[in-house]
Amino acid sequence: MANITRYDPFGDLVDDIFRGFVVGPAGFEAAAPVRRMKVDVAEQNGEYKVVAELPGVKKEDIKVNIDGDQVSITAESRAEREEKDGERVLHSERIFGTVSRAFRLNQEIDEARASARYADGVLELTLPKKATAAAKQLTIQ
Repeated sequence: MANITRYDPFGDLVDDIFRGFVVGPAGFEAAAPVRRMKVDVAEQNGEYKVVAELPGVKKEDIKVNIDGDQVSITAESRAEREEKDGERVLHSERIFGTVSRAFRLNQEIDEARASARYADGVLELTLPKKATAAAKQLTIQ
């Protein structure tokens, strides 16, 4: 189903203030931030263009599924952090794990002609619309 959220330009700022952007006292645990995949969808020349931001994700860890008019994108980023002896992390905003989005479009997608490209943390999908069969009037015999 559609997983659409309204863009709030001040959301992250307010979240940082209330979740303890400044390092708090010992033992202070801020709530884990919610990871969001930002997606733009446009329609042009008989196809849909989808652009999704997936920073820090490897191409091999992205899955795109098309089922009729439904598109789902799933990506996994893995922690590749080296722990140094004697190091103590005071604050970390980098999130690792799985993120996904699914949404429906107004028309079915032609899976055979669909294409995907991933570069610099941005996934671009070109999703041509499936040709609809013209209505046919039957002759009554």
